[in-house]
Amino acid sequence: MSAPTATDWRGVAAEDIEDVDKVVTARLQARSRRLLGSLLRPHKWSVALALVYVLLENGAQLAGPLLVAAAIDRGVAGVVSGQPATLVWCVLGYAVCGLASAAAKCGFVRLSGRIGQDLLLDLRHRVFRHVQRLSISFHETYTSGKIISRLSSDVESIDDLLDMGLDGLLSSLFTVLGIAITLLVLDLRLALVVLFGFVPVIIVARWFRRASHKAYRATTTAVAKVIVQFVETMNGIRAVQAYRRHGRNEEILHEVNVEYRDANNQAMKVMARFTSTVRLVGNVTMAVVLAWGALRVVDGSLQLGVLAAFALYLRRFYDPLDDLAMFANSYSAAVAALEKISGVLEEEPAVAEPAEPKPLPHRGRRGDLRFERVEFRYAADSPIVLPEFDLHVPAGQTIAVVGATGAGKTTLAKLVARFYDPSTGTVSLDGVNLRDVADADLRSAVTMVTQENFLFAGSVADNIAMGRPDATREDVQRVAAAVGAHEFIAALPEGYDTDVRKRGGRLSAGQRQLVAFARALLADPSVLVLDEATSSLDVPTERAVQAALETVLSDRTAVIIAHRLSTVLIADRVLVVDGGRIVEDGSPADLIGQHGRFARLHQAWLDSLA
Repeated sequence: MSAPTATDWRGVAAEDIEDVDKVVTARLQARSRRLLGSLLRPHKWSVALALVYVLLENGAQLAGPLLVAAAIDRGVAGVVSGQPATLVWCVLGYAVCGLASAAAKCGFVRLSGRIGQDLLLDLRHRVFRHVQRLSISFHETYTSGKIISRLSSDVESIDDLLDMGLDGLLSSLFTVLGIAITLLVLDLRLALVVLFGFVPVIIVARWFRRASHKAYRATTTAVAKVIVQFVETMNGIRAVQAYRRHGRNEEILHEVNVEYRDANNQAMKVMARFTSTVRLVGNVTMAVVLAWGALRVVDGSLQLGVLAAFALYLRRFYDPLDDLAMFANSYSAAVAALEKISGVLEEEPAVAEPAEPKPLPHRGRRGDLRFERVEFRYAADSPIVLPEFDLHVPAGQTIAVVGATGAGKTTLAKLVARFYDPSTGTVSLDGVNLRDVADADLRSAVTMVTQENFLFAGSVADNIAMGRPDATREDVQRVAAAVGAHEFIAALPEGYDTDVRKRGGRLSAGQRQLVAFARALLADPSVLVLDEATSSLDVPTERAVQAALETVLSDRTAVIIAHRLSTVLIADRVLVVDGGRIVEDGSPADLIGQHGRFARLHQAWLDSLA
């Protein structure tokens, strides 16, 4: 859900804006609770057992002051009269309560830790799996830095809540409730003094819940900006160093870093105000109880042991409020993180998997492409990129699409690969609308090689085998030889087992493109899309690839997007695109003879070779 802009609120009353903000906040919180509930549901019995541990721990702790009171009022008197049994039993009972509390605490920490780590494992898998399946349009607007923030700082906020917050919450709630009931049983009048002092604490707690939630929303937003700036700088480090952008990047990082620091400072201020108020109320209440209780002990209306137990309970009564504050702190951070993560998980792919996919034919036509009344724009409010047009590419035909930058060539290729769906009209493969083709079938039928040619860290063989994971080493070597890559791969230190390192940094740009070609050819698609795929090849390498392509593209539908006319000339058919429209369509030889746009491009290319 995107945040409204300032212009969205012009002429709207302040109270209406506040109402809208409450509705939006309620929806975000409901979405976060749904996500948390779905994560906890598989662990419901373990959570129930954790609650039992907490009850046992708090029961044992609550019994301690009662045993102290009994020891003072009855045990000491028994020892004086020569009957020490009561004191001995009180001492033994206190020791047993201590051991039981420690054992229950150990069981809870171990169990809650396992639940928390399983939950985080599930959450990371969900986010990673979901983000991989979201459409290209999402990744073009939602930066990788934001995704990293969701999987790192936001997940860590939830981890903090599970590691420390839940223990503090459950123990504190049971402790406060148990002590309140015990105080009422011990002495009603003193208990009412304590409960009266609890009123300002409740008021401050309500303020703290709202203020801390707002503060931690700001911190999660600010830390995401820091991560985005850092990731963007590291990804573009070559450009940073080449253009000496260090200073400007440091200025930007300083700005977002200061914003993150200020957001954290504000969160700490909110925390400080709450804890100091709780401490003040607790100390004042303790002073009143001790003063009045001492007077009542003197006049005989209150036993000394009861006053001692009251003092012990009262200290334990306010100490958990600090734990509750820490939990509220962790909870606010975790809720803000859950809002961000749940927002990502509720994103729907713009290019959706069909509910009832239709299979592509296994026989007959393989690679017959057809555009029917296709029109495309990237968003409903953006300009039209491809005006309505029709195109038929028979199976086995190689077409080249040329035109000026921004003419719509790459957009056409993205429609073939179904990275996007047309705004209107249909794109079909072998008579089946691409909207109705299962994603797995489409990816095996259509392969796209781009100018980027991304390689993953790992061996050369692994990167080629991405095209067909069950391929043998012989298959990998065969396709590498077909594109002219075998010779340079064999010369690497470990041959096909050489690690290409991050983003293929061990290989040159031309070598990465050859590996990408081998990967695509191993996939054996019925349609191969080459989007500026030869742009980084030097002349000798390009000639080797050209020869390989002529053989490999035989009997395969191919769409070539290229500026280099040496690549275009191997096509059966050339489409010249201008403003998203096909202005020339024919074989390379026919278009050269027509003295049109393609002929001028061809002549300019010949002149550049002279």
